[in-house]
Amino acid sequence: MNHMKIRSLIGLALFLALLGCSRLTVENYNKIAVGMPYDEVVQLIGKPAKCDDLMGLRSCAWGDEARSVHVSFVDSKVLLFASNNLK
Repeated sequence: MNHMKIRSLIGLALFLALLGCSRLTVENYNKIAVGMPYDEVVQLIGKPAKCDDLMGLRSCAWGDEARSVHVSFVDSKVLLFASNNLK
């Protein structure tokens, strides 16, 4: 095998490993609960892609348009949460 093919196969394997390791799953989403601290949510599903803060309410989003989790926090604790297209 030439060097380029080996590098391509390694890159593909890493990409597939990252896809399989996503923490945005139904199982992890179901572990989120009202009152859970922000840090525990991050440990469970990873660092959010985006957070907005407005008047004591922090709204964070994980994932993308295809599948996502949205969580609203008050005083760094879960108040509301929703998901879109998790599998």
